[in-house]
Amino acid sequence: MSTVQEFLSQTVTDNPVVLFMKGTAQFPQCGFSGRAIQLLKSCGLKQLITVNVLEDDEVRQGIKEFSNWPTIPQLYVKGEFVGGSDIMAEMHESGELKQLLDGAGVTG
Repeated sequence: MSTVQEFLSQTVTDNPVVLFMKGTAQFPQCGFSGRAIQLLKSCGLKQLITVNVLEDDEVRQGIKEFSNWPTIPQLYVKGEFVGGSDIMAEMHESGELKQLLDGAGVTG
């Protein structure tokens, strides 16, 4: 396993909620990443780790291989890949996203 894949695996395993995104939670660099942050905040998320894929091309490409998902952002909860902003939006509408985050113990 490459160093990048090890970093990705450890990051999603060690943190209850991880969002791989373009930019930061405070300053998203694309609309999809901004939308993902807003969805998570609206669920009352209190504990979030973000990884800015624009800072490292290896991480940017590596996360796509790690999840077998071609786009960014990507949400992981308790080590499991959840999906991108469209899936997050669908889950938010149905209440599943809040339920998932509540189950992970990261909402307030």
